[in-house]
Amino acid sequence: MKGEEKKDAGSTSSIGTIETNPNIVGDSLASSREPLELYEEDENKERGNWSGKLDFLLSCLGYAVGLGNVWRFPYICGKNGGGAFLIPYVIMLAFVGMPVFYLELAIGQFGSEGPVTAWKLCPLFTGIGYGMVIVSLFTAIYYNLIIAWTLYYLFASFQKVLPWSGCHNWWNTELCFDLNEYRACETNTSNLYYHRRCFNASTANHFGLTREEADSETRQSPSGEYFDYRVMKVSRYETGLASMGAIDWEMVLCLLLAWILVCACLIRGIKSSGKVVYFTATFPYLVLVILLIRGATLEGAIEGIKFYLIPDFKKLSNPQVWTDAAGQIFFSLSCGGGGLMTLSSYNKFKNNLYRDTLIVTIGNCATSIFAGFVIFSIVGFMAHDRGVSVESLAGKGTGLAFISYPEAVTKMPVSQLWAIIFFFMLLTLGLDSQFVMVEVVNTAILDKFPQLRSKKSWILIGTSIIMFLLGLPMTAKGGIYLHQLVDAMASGWTVIFIGIFEIIVVGCIYDLGHLLDQGGIFTKPFQPRNLLKLFGHSRFGEDIRMMIGFYPNIYWRVCWRLISPVLIIAILIFSWVDYEPLSYGTEFVYSTGAQVMGWMIALTSVSMIPLVAIIIVFFKFRKSSLSIYERLKLLMSPSEKWGPALDKYRTGQYKPFHSTTEKVTTKPPIFLLGSESNKSQEAYSNPSFMPGNETSI
Repeated sequence: MKGEEKKDAGSTSSIGTIETNPNIVGDSLASSREPLELYEEDENKERGNWSGKLDFLLSCLGYAVGLGNVWRFPYICGKNGGGAFLIPYVIMLAFVGMPVFYLELAIGQFGSEGPVTAWKLCPLFTGIGYGMVIVSLFTAIYYNLIIAWTLYYLFASFQKVLPWSGCHNWWNTELCFDLNEYRACETNTSNLYYHRRCFNASTANHFGLTREEADSETRQSPSGEYFDYRVMKVSRYETGLASMGAIDWEMVLCLLLAWILVCACLIRGIKSSGKVVYFTATFPYLVLVILLIRGATLEGAIEGIKFYLIPDFKKLSNPQVWTDAAGQIFFSLSCGGGGLMTLSSYNKFKNNLYRDTLIVTIGNCATSIFAGFVIFSIVGFMAHDRGVSVESLAGKGTGLAFISYPEAVTKMPVSQLWAIIFFFMLLTLGLDSQFVMVEVVNTAILDKFPQLRSKKSWILIGTSIIMFLLGLPMTAKGGIYLHQLVDAMASGWTVIFIGIFEIIVVGCIYDLGHLLDQGGIFTKPFQPRNLLKLFGHSRFGEDIRMMIGFYPNIYWRVCWRLISPVLIIAILIFSWVDYEPLSYGTEFVYSTGAQVMGWMIALTSVSMIPLVAIIIVFFKFRKSSLSIYERLKLLMSPSEKWGPALDKYRTGQYKPFHSTTEKVTTKPPIFLLGSESNKSQEAYSNPSFMPGNETSI
């Protein structure tokens, strides 16, 4: 017992007395082998905890492994050099994905706080949390519509003949091109196939139809027309937001069903969603294995696999390839949206988040690579069937999931079965991610207004109804134009922008503040070797040590403070430099008014960072005698309320918090103070001007 007490005391000592543990590797490995047992009861009675460690792990995996792993990664990999793309992909995983993922999990678990209230660690940047919630709100609105499309296709797959298999339906146009009819027609080389009709030589001569004209006509696939004209109800004569018509009640019912499914699975919060993910997070892997076995047996599959794997190392000299790799990692792991912070906030304080980080990040990327084999085996089959190159069919996004693959299943025996399996897999992939985004919004509300926790089921129902209503315009005829606009602008570069502030605030301002206060880095005369202290022990590392028992090694510290911020900033710059006006398909480009609307949607989230900071500095401190500079100094230091949620873990620099009248134990770092540090410290110790009290907005 004495040995255990001594160990606990050492692990929670102040930062100034930290000693390097020579057995850190052994401790890390031993902790990683900790069993994933079930919890007997909640540690945090107020917020609740996961019923078991596997609940959290599968929820994280389900959140990270989403639709993008199936329909975005294979396309980007094929476009950027095939197997050669895996080199920058793995490098960006190591230096961008894993560090940011680990950081977000650590913030949420340490304070048991969601994305809004977690920023007590640096109150000036509370707007980061609000931005995360807005991103998740917008994403949940349009993402559930994709789930509604999946339900629509799933129901259609039960028909005797798949409705997207031919060109003779009421929604088809004369440009619909049925490959089977074309081949049957041109068994006689003198025949011409044009506008869904087969013309013999004499009839073609009568109408003046030549082979050049027939072969050069614009051709649309049956599955493409089904998606555009049957599912999306896109106008054939108008394009853009102006072409949107009345609400499509078929899609409204599918969207309503999607929200009912989400509510039913989240009605008891993490207690119910934590059990649902045992199926939804694992079922897609079973389906991917089945589809890979089926795809590998199809003629032409090997050509698709070759296109996917054979490396083109020349493309590695293109900076855009590296930018695409970093962007794919960032989005695939769902960083910057508040979901990871929300999930980890329900962990027990001593949960081994280091192990969870490795499992989820590596598992997510392995899933993307494995899904590439599945998709390109199917694409190779389609290319062989059409007699075209694999590259010409390697589409992305909704085009791959709702056009290319549905067309492929029509060529397979028992096509209805394969369609049902595929769309049910998409449903489970989508629901996992949707659960977390809705939970981000609800957790933000309940953390801000804890008195509502007893009514969390009603809060869930209320927020779901609101998001359902906000999603209705996207169910209108031609609503795909609005959906694409929100998809591109609400959660694109905005997530990267938020991620930059997140890692700089935590990795530099919060993490190094205490170090700069005690380490004398900028001593006179300046000594360059003192800069090495920037990658030494610090506050955030000690926070992690309190939770998992060992200190993050030099790799993590260098990534948080230097490599990851630089790479993420580079991603953002390249995304802006390469910005092109938003388009839909190959022909329609959004109008200037629509582009402005999209930028306004994007700025809704990122503007929270400066806006909330201004509100805190100028309005929450309006009765204070402190200068603007002094207010900023205080707000860039952790609030007294920051730290472990339970008093039994508030040791060392985190004294148990009982009331706002206790004297502050965490001082602002010296590098933020200046000549009036005494006056600022007196204000900092005054409960009426505490950052934790000043940020209740």
